[in-house]
Amino acid sequence: MTRHDGRRVRIGLIGAGGIAGAHVAGYRRNPETIEFAAIADPVRESAEKRRGEDDGIRIFADYREMIADGGLDAVDICLPHHLHAEAVIAAADAGLHVLCEKPLCLTLDEADAIAAAAERNGVTIMCAHNQLFQPAVAAAKELVDGGALGRVYEVRTTDSFFNDFTLENMGWRAQAATSGGGELIDTGYHPLYLLQHFAGGTPVEVAAMLSRHRLEFMEGEDSAQVLVRYDNGVVGHVTTSWAYEPAIGTEKFSLVAERGSLSSDGQTLVSRIRGEEPQTLEFEPVHEFGAELGHFADCILEGRRPIQTEVEGIDVLGVILAAYESATTGSIAAVRTSASVA
Repeated sequence: MTRHDGRRVRIGLIGAGGIAGAHVAGYRRNPETIEFAAIADPVRESAEKRRGEDDGIRIFADYREMIADGGLDAVDICLPHHLHAEAVIAAADAGLHVLCEKPLCLTLDEADAIAAAAERNGVTIMCAHNQLFQPAVAAAKELVDGGALGRVYEVRTTDSFFNDFTLENMGWRAQAATSGGGELIDTGYHPLYLLQHFAGGTPVEVAAMLSRHRLEFMEGEDSAQVLVRYDNGVVGHVTTSWAYEPAIGTEKFSLVAERGSLSSDGQTLVSRIRGEEPQTLEFEPVHEFGAELGHFADCILEGRRPIQTEVEGIDVLGVILAAYESATTGSIAAVRTSASVA
């Protein structure tokens, strides 16, 4: 007998572009709990590429047609940023659970509408925050939540790399209207949800400096430095960029607390608790999207809350929008979060 008495979540993929390949690989790693049932993409060739040799997977040009055709329990949204909110709401209003790539949406009005759709339909919305499933992240979170370090004071997260984007290959990401901004709302979204994960509170204010160091053809920033204060007193610092590789020794994440500290390069986790010998844990890489999709399916089948829902997604969006305001005005900006969304 398989898990959940053989029940599987029938998922329809919305958007068959680049990131969809990682999601499809995640489906394939969870055959006991996921049935890859349908794909919607206006480019038939892209949909066929994701379907592979499985002719049983239905293909649609429009996700609305896919939803209306039935036979699904959930959708997995892998669209350009500016199309996320409409698809999330359409699926929720059809009674379908939702996994949505980052960012959840682009504006506070869209956040209001998504929160309302989740509430009125009673569906699960999970944000596809794949880095939460890195073993070092999970181990660090367990130590923090278990109280080994006491109260957390500060958290640092980093996600930077040398991006080979050009004006010709950057596509919709080059325009703020479709991307929502620049690097911060794209790759920078990852260190911000990690920050949210470890801070454990609600973000209240932000100070940010944005830069365009190298990718001059972008409308938005290619690099960002962001400070965030949370309502529990934690202060977070994010560094993120498409312009450069981080310096040797730069941590993926670190935190300091009343009894010690944690630091990780993504593959190892070093803990230093006052009065004890430092401990170093090493982890084998995992398929983050396989773990993410498995978690999504399990949560639906078991009726439990995913690791991060629209609540955390809206909080992260609130930080990003406050960062853009802070960089524009040169002041500390207040954050509007899920707690204030109607």
